[in-house]
Formats: sequence, C-alpha cells, structure tokens
Amino acid sequence: MKQSEINNLSAAELQEKLSELKKTYAEVKSAHAISPIENPLQIRSLRRSIARVNTELSKKELQ
Repeated sequence: MKQSEINNLSAAELQEKLSELKKTYAEVKSAHAISPIENPLQIRSLRRSIARVNTELSKKELQ
C-alpha cells in the first residue's frame, strides 16, 4: 500500500486496515514456516505496510 493511499484514510479506516494487514501477515508468516512461499519478499512488504499504517495512525492521534 502506498503512502499517498494511507494519508487519505480516516483513523477508523486506518484501524481497520491495520487489523487486516496484521491478519494477512500472520497467515503469510505461518504459511512460510510450513513450506516456503513463492514470494518471500511479500513478508517484508506486509511488515513495512503495517509500520506505515501505524505511523500515520499515530500522527492522526496527535493532531
């Protein structure tokens, strides 16, 4: 998810997106532990997306 897309979301939408990303990350991580997934870089991109959403959520809470 791009930063410009994240900036346009409200706080409630960010919370929803964060829970969705965390769920997806857990699923991909467990699938990779069982057998190697086709694209292991997907784990990194999910982790970074979670960090981006968390950062934007913190910014919105401070405002």
